Amino acid sequence: MINSNVFNYVNVLDKAQDAAWKRNEIISHNIANATTPNYKRQDVAFEETLRRAMSDAKYIETDYKVASLSMRSLTPTTYTDYSGFSYRLDGNNVDIDTENAYLASNQIKYNALVTSTNQEFARLSMVMK
Repeated sequence: MINSNVFNYVNVLDKAQDAAWKRNEIISHNIANATTPNYKRQDVAFEETLRRAMSDAKYIETDYKVASLSMRSLTPTTYTDYSGFSYRLDGNNVDIDTENAYLASNQIKYNALVTSTNQEFARLSMVMK
């Protein structure tokens, strides 16, 4: 993380990339355990944390909201999804088709975040020239 106001958006994008990477690992873990008895699917909570942090200061411009975000509060957390629910008699609640769709969606999101970060650095580079 870079400590300068110039990199506020880059820092938020960095946190979002970390969350997407962690979600990719968790989804892969879910897929690997799709046939493990009593395994419960896991997921990563980040988007709601970011949304809450951004909406705390209503009627303030986005640049200021991003500048005032606490990067420590934007930590992705892992949670067990539908722990009391099961698709099968063995207690597992992982649906392999759903997980594959989540994985594909998350990979697209991660690639978009990387592209956005690259564009931010390109803008900064252009300003410095």
